[in-house]
Amino acid sequence: MMRLRCAVKGGGGYGVAGGGGGGGARGDRRSPAIVRMSDRALCCGMRSRAADLTGLEMAGPQGGVTGLFRSRSPRYGLVRATVDPEDIPLEKVQAKSSGNVLPYVGVACLGAILFGYHLGVVNGALEYLAKDLGIAENAVLQGWVVSTTLAGATAGSFTGGALADKFGRTRTFILDAIPLAVGAFLSATAQDVRTMIIGRLLAGIGIGISSALVPLYISEISPTEIRGALGSVNQLFICIGILVALVAGLPLAGNPAWWRTMFGISVIPSILLALGMAVSPESPRWLFQQGKLTQAEAAIKKLYGKEKVAEVMYDLKAGGQGSSEPDASWFDLFRKRYRKVVSVGAALFLFQQLAGINAVVYYSTSVFRSAGIASDVAASALVGAANVFGTMIASSLMDKQGRKSLLITSFSGMAASMLLLSLSFSWKALAPYSGTLAVAGTVLYVLSFALGAGPVPALLLPEIFASRIRAKAVALSLGMHWVSNFFIGLYFLSVVNKFGISTVYLGFASVCALAVLYIAGNVVETKGRSLEEIERALSSAT
Repeated sequence: MMRLRCAVKGGGGYGVAGGGGGGGARGDRRSPAIVRMSDRALCCGMRSRAADLTGLEMAGPQGGVTGLFRSRSPRYGLVRATVDPEDIPLEKVQAKSSGNVLPYVGVACLGAILFGYHLGVVNGALEYLAKDLGIAENAVLQGWVVSTTLAGATAGSFTGGALADKFGRTRTFILDAIPLAVGAFLSATAQDVRTMIIGRLLAGIGIGISSALVPLYISEISPTEIRGALGSVNQLFICIGILVALVAGLPLAGNPAWWRTMFGISVIPSILLALGMAVSPESPRWLFQQGKLTQAEAAIKKLYGKEKVAEVMYDLKAGGQGSSEPDASWFDLFRKRYRKVVSVGAALFLFQQLAGINAVVYYSTSVFRSAGIASDVAASALVGAANVFGTMIASSLMDKQGRKSLLITSFSGMAASMLLLSLSFSWKALAPYSGTLAVAGTVLYVLSFALGAGPVPALLLPEIFASRIRAKAVALSLGMHWVSNFFIGLYFLSVVNKFGISTVYLGFASVCALAVLYIAGNVVETKGRSLEEIERALSSAT
């Protein structure tokens, strides 16, 4: 009959105290044996379930709470849920879901595959397309072919959040398939460098949108108890997309014109993404936020089964969703109410990029050559396999060890690996073993990255952002990812030439150590919590 919720703040970050995603004991009021507590019975922040159902008041912009509970109606008219959460029978609350979200997560992950594929496909194809397009001697134009995708991804990541808020998650996926497919087609059929750059720009916009949209949609449809595992699948499929791009380039040596096929085949998953999303359920949370309660119930039934409709609708109402507050503007993200949590999201992606992952991947071929592995394909395959293997381990641990502990373990391992790489290049005593140590450091770094720094930020962000700002805040954080990625790619070689690779690796190790300290003091643990519980805890703590 009661729901226990206590939000605590400590250690510079946010914490959540209390039970798991299900929350509180629930009884069937049709039973005569039920004893109901009075609304006046309050103890340590506990309140009767009848009071809970009137809706929770979130913390105001100044961090104060004028009233813990206040009735709220949806933004669009007086729409009422057909299931009253007060009437949830105990047997329905405890019933297992008969639905299956995995097919819809799989459809969304087509966007993740395309993300990885479009990033990786140009690496093997650049030499051959440059000859066909007459830019083999023009390094600047070759650089534009590569970097235009990053510029497009930056623009796409910022627009993806606004589109997801306005049109919904599934319709935005369908719209996203257009630049993905058209960009791939133009790249595959390009007869001049201008067409190729336009194609790469459109593909970049598409993967920028999907980079924000895929983790957002997966987090909003995934059951609490497996949300971590399903969320990390996003990173796994990005890695798989990169590996597929690598394998797709194998026939290039015998068929130089194969690069057109490499770009062209990515049209197929783009079309499949649009078709799959046309039959996938919309996010119940977005529908509830829009006041479309009947459609939200239909989506819940499709995702989890009809026996879960009342329970999930209860959680959505208790979470304050469907409130009269309008969607947040971009400026709202920087107001006191959301400033800290948004800064955490942006910082995680900055640390992810400034920790040196792109540098390690870029130098992996030369590192492996120093150890006697002359094949670039073999070197890339080993790095890719380490990435996939580490991500699979992270997926199995995400809901057991938690997001925060994996981040700390990951950045600690990355710091140790970077230190090993730096010493292998600079310490003369290790010169006889430098090749072996460099390979070990590279593989250990990639494994450590895949364990937490790679998959966790994209999973954690949709969890810690309130529903009102979730789409835009995720888009902003992903935008920071692409901007930092672009500038690191632009200036990395210049910095290496000036200071040396050993010093640069030592700098990356320092960034990883700073990341560990920042995460320990500012990142909230979210495992085992529903999105609504996390939102309530963070709102009361700000």
